[in-house]
Amino acid sequence: MRAFAAGGAVLGAFGVVLGAFGAHALRGTLDEAALRLWHTAVEYQFWHALALFALALAPLPTSRWRRAGAYAFALGTVLFSGSLYALALGAPKFIGAITPLGGIALIAGWLAAAVACLRARSD
Repeated sequence: MRAFAAGGAVLGAFGVVLGAFGAHALRGTLDEAALRLWHTAVEYQFWHALALFALALAPLPTSRWRRAGAYAFALGTVLFSGSLYALALGAPKFIGAITPLGGIALIAGWLAAAVACLRARSD
């Protein structure tokens, strides 16, 4: 789980970098629609970096559900936010087909985290 916690922290750090890059370097370069895509990508990246970090550090037993949730958060963040970043920068429209796959992975991450919490024994 330490690797997932570190991954969540790295995703958070890159969220700051990409958010600043979008706010400063891309303003005036991208149109409003592209900047909104960029902002959405940063927002989802931050929320799911925090979710991954929290799931990795939660006082839960390590289980297949917890690991599945962590993998799903990591993969979903890369696919969802990554595809939006690419689209904002002018990638071909077919890249947009990746975005819902990332969204499904993020939803799966939340559901797996819920199962991990429900299956954990309380003290």
